[in-house]
Amino acid sequence: MTDMRWTNEFLDSMREQSDAPADEAVRSLFAQGLVGSANELMKQLVAKESVSVEQLPAPLRGYFEQSARMPSWADPELIREGQAVFSRCGSLSVVALVCASLPTCYAGAEGVQVLHLTARLQTDTKRRIVETAQMVVDVMSPGGLEPDGWGIRDAQKVRLMHAAVRYLIHQSGHWNPKWGQPINQEDMAGTLVTFSVVTIRALAKLGYTLSEREAQAYYHAWRVVGYIMGVDERLLPEKYEDGALLADTIFKRVFCASPEGQAMTRALIELMEHIIPGNVFDGLSRTLIRHLVGDSTAELIAVPPSDWTKSLVKPLQLLGWVMDEGDEQNVVNAKLSELFGRKLLEGIVWVSRGHERPPFRIPEELRQSWNVRGREQQL
Repeated sequence: MTDMRWTNEFLDSMREQSDAPADEAVRSLFAQGLVGSANELMKQLVAKESVSVEQLPAPLRGYFEQSARMPSWADPELIREGQAVFSRCGSLSVVALVCASLPTCYAGAEGVQVLHLTARLQTDTKRRIVETAQMVVDVMSPGGLEPDGWGIRDAQKVRLMHAAVRYLIHQSGHWNPKWGQPINQEDMAGTLVTFSVVTIRALAKLGYTLSEREAQAYYHAWRVVGYIMGVDERLLPEKYEDGALLADTIFKRVFCASPEGQAMTRALIELMEHIIPGNVFDGLSRTLIRHLVGDSTAELIAVPPSDWTKSLVKPLQLLGWVMDEGDEQNVVNAKLSELFGRKLLEGIVWVSRGHERPPFRIPEELRQSWNVRGREQQL
């Protein structure tokens, strides 16, 4: 049953809405011939270098000042509790992101067209995944959503990049108006709930079921991120249960098979198999995706068929884990998924993001608690 707040008529209207403050900042940059200097500043923002507001061109100065404001309903205690959940879940959070959140986004046939028009699907997937994972870590790490926190800066940066992409796509003349605006409000909200609702559901399938309070805290933290990123507040319901209903409503509307979404999924699976060393986990990435998103969504994005039980046999044998009659299979699945996530995270740490981009960074306290080996982090 569709909530009366999110009727098809309303959500259709949201497909025609984008993000006025960020769009205006980008239009002003182009109109004033400031794109070159803005690009340099964006490189500094990506590199986490300190850039004072006074250094920014006027359009960006106003944008960063306005978009850094927290909503009146932001609850610092709930945010901290949500971040604590992320810390406790550890590498399972990474599995949920890469094997549930991202594939769910690829099932949105119209929204994924933006990726198709702005990047080479195969070669750009690695950078997109690593930068998305970096934003998630920055947002959900302790202090990430405090004033001048890395999470706030990342959200502001992504919001501005979305506006730049919209501007350039409109200039290209290759956008189909039937898809609505590029990176429109419905697609933004749909993407946001993959980081909250879809992740919470995936964690349960991985053996970590959150309490009602934990789920609300985790959801609340991402609700705040949505506000910072310019999502319409009508698409940011207060309660997790309503957020879950909105997610299902949007997914029902936008999910459809597309060559672009299927190509993104293939590239994602290939990347996971490439960055995890050895062959212990071969085939497990596609198995996890299908397990976490469900067969119907997996078919839309062309995830190869898999048998969860059979896919566990090889890693269980090689790792020396024997399941006795008294063992709970879901416990073993969770243990295996956690190890898979840790190896995946270690692979992401070592992935290069390209020229002038910093290596993937994890706060020292999280790296130690998650037992993730990799580059030394200077925070």
